[in-house]
Amino acid sequence: MELSRLIADDAALPEGAGAIQIAGLTADSRQVAQGFLFAAISGAKADGASYARAAVENGAVAVLAALDTTLDVSVPVLRAANPRQALAHAASRFYGRQPGTIAAITGTSGKTSTAVFLRQVWSALGLQAASVGTIGIVTPKGETYSGLTTPDPVGIARTMRDLADDGVSHVAIEASSHGLDQFRLDGLRLAAGAFLNLGRDHLDYHPTVEDYFHAKMRLFDELLGPGAGAVIDCDGDYGERAANIAAARGLALIRIGRNGREIRLLDSRAEGFGQVLTVDAMGYRRDIMLPLVGSFQASNALAAAGLAIATGTGAEQALAALETLKGAPGRLERAGEINGAMAFVDYAHKPEAVAQALLALRPFAAGRLIIVLGAGGDRDRGKRPLMGKAAIDNADIVIVTD
Repeated sequence: MELSRLIADDAALPEGAGAIQIAGLTADSRQVAQGFLFAAISGAKADGASYARAAVENGAVAVLAALDTTLDVSVPVLRAANPRQALAHAASRFYGRQPGTIAAITGTSGKTSTAVFLRQVWSALGLQAASVGTIGIVTPKGETYSGLTTPDPVGIARTMRDLADDGVSHVAIEASSHGLDQFRLDGLRLAAGAFLNLGRDHLDYHPTVEDYFHAKMRLFDELLGPGAGAVIDCDGDYGERAANIAAARGLALIRIGRNGREIRLLDSRAEGFGQVLTVDAMGYRRDIMLPLVGSFQASNALAAAGLAIATGTGAEQALAALETLKGAPGRLERAGEINGAMAFVDYAHKPEAVAQALLALRPFAAGRLIIVLGAGGDRDRGKRPLMGKAAIDNADIVIVTD
């Protein structure tokens, strides 16, 4: 593809560079091959400009950089005010095809489960659906581990092209605050988005919780176009603010939860290892036997139903599909049983998530409720005492590991 078509209006082209043929693009100099465009992006741990020469030696025929970046290379340098966003748009143009319906999910907790549930709802309705996120890429043909909640923009664009080529029509993708803040999803043609909740997390990256919130709101005030669907869980502290931002953008609001309007949870009660939900969705009311425990799983399921409705599914069909859901791997997943004691694995790595998991399991603990809790790595150490307190407050025995 010619460089001029790839970059369009996102960056200034040096004279005569527009006709250069581009064979691929990347922000990783190690992945550069002959004919590639290399994006010299400054990150938290490394500055891409330091690798520009290596990229050219590996075959890069052009370099994308910020306006104030100094480079000494033998190939044309494209200057962009926002090189991250320019790369996302370029990747979208380079790979072209995307599934017709893409929904993005953001929130501190529940993104993975909601994406998995939405894929299951769509699949139950006979649609070719996939999910992309922390547990990888799951398609009708199988699973691939990706390693990131929200992949880099080139990886996202390539994945969407591959999914479209495989006949996938519907995709649920997790939108992390890092991914939104770093413009990784800016090349996607989104049909709907969901905001689940906001708690303390990633404050090693975001200066304040308010910055964290605004990073997530990019999904609604920048990425989704007017008329697209916006599913907002209104039961949390930030639900009303998120709904107001979505409404100001002209999005089609679906507010969910006990405080929801378009999808309201009227009642819930435990039944076996599941729960019965009484839900009113767009004026259609029914009881749902949700085969999952925990109020947080009910919230995730309603978010999935809301996104299905926002992308064209009828309320009756969306709610009925919730009765067939299976939990996401590692999300309150039953791992086994020893001498009558059930063991579960949960990904909880935020204070609220630890508390929610324990509260969900308390009714099933005939004796003591024991938790083995860890928080590895060096990120956001401030949340660790809060996780410990959540464990102490809700379990009988706490075993701390790393």
